[in-house]
Amino acid sequence: MHVIVVGCGRVGSGLAVALERDGHNVAIIDKNTDAFRKYLPADWNGRRVHGFGFDRDHLEQAGIQEAGALAAVTSGDNSNILAARIARETYEIPKVVARIYDPRRAIIYQRLGIPTVATVTWTTDQVMRRLFEDSASTEWAEPTGQVVLVERGLPPSWAGRRLSSLSNGATFRLVALTRAGQAQLPTDDLVGQEGDIVHLAVRKDSLDGLADAISTPHSGS
Repeated sequence: MHVIVVGCGRVGSGLAVALERDGHNVAIIDKNTDAFRKYLPADWNGRRVHGFGFDRDHLEQAGIQEAGALAAVTSGDNSNILAARIARETYEIPKVVARIYDPRRAIIYQRLGIPTVATVTWTTDQVMRRLFEDSASTEWAEPTGQVVLVERGLPPSWAGRRLSSLSNGATFRLVALTRAGQAQLPTDDLVGQEGDIVHLAVRKDSLDGLADAISTPHSGS
């Protein structure tokens, strides 16, 4: 696939290198020519375009007309969203994502159908996850915000108990478990072990109920 990366900072250059390593054709756009020298390795073979990701001439120099994907990852929210919208609406690129710093904007654009990566929100969640491993942290939220995927360290009281009771109809559901660094899908007879990490889909308005269910396993579990 031909992929365009807008922004040649640490994130953009890392993405461009990873994409090329995976066999994709890559073009990267940046307004600062020094960024190419500073962040891209000398043996990187992709196309470098000096310009702006929201300028159609620059996008066409980068091969937008044959592109299958575009990632806008500059340090500016407005530039990223504008580039993503032009790619999606003008050139009908099927796979588009924008990096966003302002979490409030991220929610708005997700509802408009523009996938976003909210840098601040993701970083905050990662820090909270490591500071308080016994609390749930959000890994993903669908665009309306009504359903989220959360990760939680399983309390020791669940050791030897069936995890099937961590599914409660339409309010929350166990979808995966990580044990000793290996992920697995749950089965009806799966029992907890100390050190397990559970991943659950839950309605946003049922987070308190999920917290209660995890902290107090049923005696018959």
